[in-house]
Amino acid sequence: MSDAHRRRRRFRLPLAGLFLLFLLGSAARADSGDPWAPFDAPWFDQVGISDGLPHSVTTAIAQDRDGLIWIGTMGGLVRYDGYRLQVFGAGSGKAPGLPDAYVRSLLALPDGSLLIGTNTGGVARFEQADNSFRVYPVGAGGLSDRKIYALGEDHAGGVWIATENGLNHLDLRTDAIRRVDTGPDTSPRNFSVLQDRHGNLWLGNNNGLFVRRAGSDVFVRPSTPDGPAAAVLGNQIWSVMQDREGRLWAGSVQAGAAYRDTDGRWHGVPGFSGYPDGARHSTVRDLLQTAGGAVWIATDGGGVLEYTPGDTGVRRIDHDPAVPSSLPGDSVRALLRDRSGNIWAATDLGVAHHNPQARIAFSLLPSPLEGNALSDTNVHSIFVDSRGRIWLGLGAGHIDVIDLKAGRMRHLHLDGSQTQRDVRSLAEVDGSIWVGTQGLARIDPDTLAIADSVLPALHDKPVLSLRRDGTHLLIGTYDGLYRYDTRSGTLEHASHVPSDPASLASDTVRYIAQVGDDWWYGTSRGLSIARGDSLPRRFINLRHRADDSASLPQDLIGSISRGPHGQVWVSTFDGLGIVDPPVDSESWRFRTVGPAQGLSSNKVTAVLADDHGRFWASLSNGVARIDGDTHEAISLGTRDGLHIASYVNVAAARAPGGELLFGGLGGLTVIRPHWQPSAVATTPLAITNAVVNGVAMPFGKLPASGAKVTLDRGNRNLRLDFALLDYQAPMETAYSYRMDGLDEDWTNIPKGSLPSAIYTSLPHGQYRLRLRAATRGLQPRTVETDLALTVKPRWYETTLSRVVAALLLAVLIATLVHLRTLYLGRQAAQLQRQVDERTRDLLVANRRLDELASTDGLTGVYNRRRFLELARLERERAQAGPSCIALFDLDRFKLINDTHGHLAGDAVIRGAIEVIRQHCRQGDLVGRYGGEEFVLCLPDTPLSLAREIAERICAALAATTVNHDGRPIPVTASIGIAALRPGESIEQWLSRADKALYEAKRAGRNRCAVAS
Repeated sequence: MSDAHRRRRRFRLPLAGLFLLFLLGSAARADSGDPWAPFDAPWFDQVGISDGLPHSVTTAIAQDRDGLIWIGTMGGLVRYDGYRLQVFGAGSGKAPGLPDAYVRSLLALPDGSLLIGTNTGGVARFEQADNSFRVYPVGAGGLSDRKIYALGEDHAGGVWIATENGLNHLDLRTDAIRRVDTGPDTSPRNFSVLQDRHGNLWLGNNNGLFVRRAGSDVFVRPSTPDGPAAAVLGNQIWSVMQDREGRLWAGSVQAGAAYRDTDGRWHGVPGFSGYPDGARHSTVRDLLQTAGGAVWIATDGGGVLEYTPGDTGVRRIDHDPAVPSSLPGDSVRALLRDRSGNIWAATDLGVAHHNPQARIAFSLLPSPLEGNALSDTNVHSIFVDSRGRIWLGLGAGHIDVIDLKAGRMRHLHLDGSQTQRDVRSLAEVDGSIWVGTQGLARIDPDTLAIADSVLPALHDKPVLSLRRDGTHLLIGTYDGLYRYDTRSGTLEHASHVPSDPASLASDTVRYIAQVGDDWWYGTSRGLSIARGDSLPRRFINLRHRADDSASLPQDLIGSISRGPHGQVWVSTFDGLGIVDPPVDSESWRFRTVGPAQGLSSNKVTAVLADDHGRFWASLSNGVARIDGDTHEAISLGTRDGLHIASYVNVAAARAPGGELLFGGLGGLTVIRPHWQPSAVATTPLAITNAVVNGVAMPFGKLPASGAKVTLDRGNRNLRLDFALLDYQAPMETAYSYRMDGLDEDWTNIPKGSLPSAIYTSLPHGQYRLRLRAATRGLQPRTVETDLALTVKPRWYETTLSRVVAALLLAVLIATLVHLRTLYLGRQAAQLQRQVDERTRDLLVANRRLDELASTDGLTGVYNRRRFLELARLERERAQAGPSCIALFDLDRFKLINDTHGHLAGDAVIRGAIEVIRQHCRQGDLVGRYGGEEFVLCLPDTPLSLAREIAERICAALAATTVNHDGRPIPVTASIGIAALRPGESIEQWLSRADKALYEAKRAGRNRCAVAS
């Protein structure tokens, strides 16, 4: 966009008029007393179409009795609580609405209602008692015209109404409207009306400014001297305002603005009154005095002009397309200062509000359209030279120079091999400004001429830090530390040597500071301290040690700053380290300031001390102020003026006036440590909407703090929308709510969600609903409001209904018990008979089941599970006496199955068990161990007798032949015998018998073997 186009867009003035205005504006800023004024642009938070406005052109703003903001647009009326926009449009036929959606003027009335002047529908009154609109008549007995330009209080229960076709007066008590005769010199068209504190009625008319003095019925022109003020007053007067000091201000359609002093003399606004060189000014739509005494002049196409009586010029506040926080548009139709001190501007691109109290911090942002804006977003380094100029090293080779005395900023750019390189460090040595980027550049401080790549030895090395040491330049790089003699050209070097613990801690030297006679180097692996000489042979290296809480908090160093009491503050990526440098020893003891002390992040990039013994630190997510004595930290917030959220560069410096400068990812943050905000009215935490049992409550009936609310016997659902009506930093305000008597703890509303308390199906009873808002910043506060809530019981929840229900229930229970007793008596006898029969059957079945569960189905002896149970009992009983176990395995049983079939195998097993049982004594236990294996437990039997029994069984089996299908099948078995040892488990016992069994098989089968 060309400069000429920008000028046409902003002011619609000829080139000469704009140039004069710029010069006068610069002079006014220089005379304001604040050297940062030319750079401190107001920060606007915007509300637009995307937020819910029905039309981008906003035309009027008012704040009602309860603190809600009302916004008039070309598409309807909006009620705003800082979070929610509620739109009211033209009437739909079912319910009366606005007579015209184009709202021109608004006036909040003391009873909480609102007067709305429209473009073609006259005047309507919004009644908060039932959220309805009442339209005043037009014509006989009513308004002179449907087009309403302005509404003004008469301070006696009435309202002045300026219309297209005359001046009217509305008596709010009787709703009577009368027409006011303004005299022959006025035009029927009236743009503005004001009754001042002395009772004089001022009329901004199509023919100029007129006044009706208190006690008179005649409108006359005020006497004015010749000159710019006379040109203003003779022009169409669109706006009139009286300031706190009693001055009267008038804004015209084409001739600018003028003001009448308390002594009755009129003055023009320098550069914005009359017709210099035949130029026409933008229409003055509205006038507003700020808390500081300056007057904002809202223009149609020229943005806002700020002027303080006595200044030599005005300051422009306009739209910058490159800066989202600038005024949304240059056509400003209305201004408002709310009860929290915010200034609101209604523009053609939405409404915006600015908090003038948020001045502890402010941001310099990048913009290619403004001279006093940064040339790049990222501020990598900051340096203040000997003349008090502030040098900013930016990204992509940009360098900005702020001259506070001249009130302007110069923009430089590196060329050649250093173009597009980030400027990471700056220093002043031997009368030149040295620039650390990819290598070194040098700038003449008078001509600002740049010499690129002045030190060939460092041509390809990124320079991270610079510091002056007399005529030497200390240079921190990724390759260690260099010292350059700017006069002799000598270049010395120190680096990290892994085998030398006294060498530089790391080759990455990020920061250089002089502490007394010593030099401190912040590296990526701790601190290196040089005693006396800036480039010694040996360094004192301090690092973080995990086992020592008094060591350096972390090895990645950001910046180093000395406090007023001699301590050194070191910023690291794990908190701030504070140390008192020891004098005669190397015992370094750090104290750490981190999240436990209130820091919002432990990643601290830079730290600076102010003149009051406090420290300010830039963090990865903001800026914090730290008490130098207690080390308690408080994070700055939007209410303090902090708008840049992230700081990752070691960019910080003190300005000549004591301001603290921090470079962030979004621009430069300037901290005014000495500034204290003025007191403002306490902001209420208000309920702004309520829905009870699905029905919205009228605004006039919304409960205030301490009110009593009763929920009738409906579905008992409740929704309360609430907000802290300061309209500042809504995303930083934390909301919560709690229903005492129902909730165990506070319910926190997530960040970004609308503050609402929602309850469904509430039990009947008495409750106390508490709402809370907590703000952050250097002046945090917590605001609460509460309500007494009664939920009525339903008919069946009353005491009487419960007593009656209890009696009926008791009678019913008694009757049922009696009938049940008779029935149960008859049933009991029959049931007893059935039980006796079933018990007998069950005993028989249980005995049969026990047999089936304990015996082997093929042989009738114990199965393995039952045998082991009984054998364990015998083992426990036999700990003091002899007992033996014998394991049997039929020899070559698989061959029997393969030769004669499985039925023959079953017959052999049955025959073998029969032989074993014939040789058992009473008390012996026989079981089938599995397949063709059997087991015999011989209680109270020594090993010798057990062997005899086993050999008899072995012989009997060998002599036995099993006949199957007429074929004789011989049977033999191998037997392993084991005597129980003291302390032996049943498994160990069986294992030894099993080993003996395999010994018998290996010995040739058909024999017995005894376990060792």
